[in-house]
Amino acid sequence: MTVSLTLAAVWALAANFLAVLPSRDNHWRRAYVLIAIGIPLLGYVAYENGPWWGLGVLCAGMSVLRWPVIYLGRWLRGLGASAFGDKGD
Repeated sequence: MTVSLTLAAVWALAANFLAVLPSRDNHWRRAYVLIAIGIPLLGYVAYENGPWWGLGVLCAGMSVLRWPVIYLGRWLRGLGASAFGDKGD
């Protein structure tokens, strides 16, 4: 296994361990740190192993950090609705 895939596996283990610990802010601070570490790591995986492995690691990261992805989708949908003048009725 390459260094990048090993680091991605360590990132996934750390993310799951951090999810088990109690948090006062619903884990958002930890999610921001995991995202900040995960984005360059994703680029490293794609660079070292190719785009298919990068896509696989991206899907794995999105499944771990699904709430930030859900909120991003809602925010983007809201931007699209406001661009077309839709009030959300």
